[in-house]
Parts: sequence; structure tokens; C-alpha cells
Amino acid sequence: MSSFIVFLLVFLFYSSNEIFVRSWDTIPKSDADLIEVALNLEYLEAEFFLYGAEGYGLDVVNPNLTEGGPSPIGGKIADLSPLIKDIIFQYLIKFGCRAIKSTVRGFSRPLLNISSAIFGQIINNAFGKRLEPPFDPYANDINYLIASYVIPYVGLNGYVGANPLLQSATAKALVAGLLGVESGQDAIIRGLLYERRDEIVIPYKVSVTEFTNRISNLRNKLGREGIKDEGLVVPKELGAEGEVTGNILSANDYSLSYPRTPKEILRIVYGTGDEHVPGGFYPLGANGTIAKSYLERN
Repeated sequence: MSSFIVFLLVFLFYSSNEIFVRSWDTIPKSDADLIEVALNLEYLEAEFFLYGAEGYGLDVVNPNLTEGGPSPIGGKIADLSPLIKDIIFQYLIKFGCRAIKSTVRGFSRPLLNISSAIFGQIINNAFGKRLEPPFDPYANDINYLIASYVIPYVGLNGYVGANPLLQSATAKALVAGLLGVESGQDAIIRGLLYERRDEIVIPYKVSVTEFTNRISNLRNKLGREGIKDEGLVVPKELGAEGEVTGNILSANDYSLSYPRTPKEILRIVYGTGDEHVPGGFYPLGANGTIAKSYLERN
């Protein structure tokens, strides 16, 4: 059965590449630079979801997409129930690397750290203390969903922030399509966690809600641009129209998704709060013109 899944993934990834017409020469450089910031996040999502559901990554299912970039650190199969594994499997065949690299030249996969240790460090930073035992994203459904909560929302913010800055119709169409899928992924993760919001995450004696609130607060702190991130339960005055405390969809006072700039995105995914200092999911930094320009100034 596993060999059939590998064959299916390889078929889907390779055949999907054929439906796009490469548009490298029709995209303004400023558009391409913005889109390439997102490519870093799409690589991260692809590897995390592939490893979590199947125990292997792009090196197995589509090595051409990686362009020889280094293999991720620490990815492994998660101990998931059939339902959650099915959902994550559907995620991993709907990631945006293919579409982006068919529209802009892109770059090789950056070095990614998706290890239990790095997620444990992120959660420790969110709580402001060391959790014992260390948080393991691959241990069970709840842990994996909490770890998944960390990733797609940042990409969503990036697409919202990039959209008004794009000049070409091709770039706008690409980002609109990617934003739709990214928003759906984030909403499903938040919905699944909201259903479990009062469950206690074993062995920490802390609720799922508290985990999401802590992660959102950490991202706000790292982004350094105020509140653009909210957990699953918020004070009523921060809820939709000031009427509810449930917060499945994170949005501003006008019920619009929050935007983030490339600087903010890099500050968050590096885990350093500084776009010039790599770390977190990107030990050597992200790739692309914008990300590299910040690293060169360090």
C-alpha cells in the first residue's frame, strides 16, 4: 500500500507541473521577489505535512522541485488517527511550490528544521518557560494540530500583505489562488482545534486554547507590528463584531484577514524577531532576493 501512495504522489506532483505555462519573463521583478518570499513557506509546509502524514518528503515524491537543496532536519511520521492523517494527506497534495515555480524562477529548497526540538523550542518560547517533557509535534493528533497551527497562518498573512503590492495580473491571479488554499488550510486547522479547545494537552495540564493563544501572542511579539494574530478564544471585545469569544477565523475589526510584510514573516519564521538573524525553521535563512538582502546586511 505504501508503495502505491508513493507512486500516486509522484504521479500527482509531476503531472501537475505540466498544466502550468511558465511565466518568468512576464512577471515584474518586484512581483517575483514578493512571491519568492512565499515559496520559502510553501517548502516548509510541503515538507512538514509530507513527513507528518507519510514519513518522507519532497526528495522522494518530487526531487526536481527541491533543485538539490539540503534535506530537512528532523522530519518524521506522526502518530495520527485515520481522520487527521487523511486531512493532512489532502494538504500535502495541494501545496503551492509547483504553481510558484511555474510562474517565477524560484530557488532551491532552503535548509529547513522541522524537528521535534525546534517545535519544542517554539512552544517553550510561547510559554516563556521550558516544558517537561519537551513538546513533540509528532506524538499524537493534538500535538500535530497545534504544530500545524504554527505554520499556514503566517503564509496567509504574507499573501494578504503581498497582494496590493503586486503589479501584474499573472502574479495577482497566482497569489489569489494560493491565498484561497492557504486560508482553507488554516481554517480547517483552527476548526479542528476549536472543537478540542477545552481538552487538556497531556502531560502539561494546559488547554488547547491556551496553547493557541500563547502561539499567537508569540507571533505578535516576534512580528513587532502589534496585534495581527489571535488564538481560538479571545475577550469579547476582540471577537467578531464584539459579539463572541469564539475565534475560529482570525480577522481585524472589519472582519478582514491581517496582512504581514516580508520583514514580519521572516522575523516570525526565524523565531528571532529579526529579519537579519536566521534561526527557527530556517537555520541558514530563507532564500530569494528579499530574504537574502536582509541576511547580507547582518
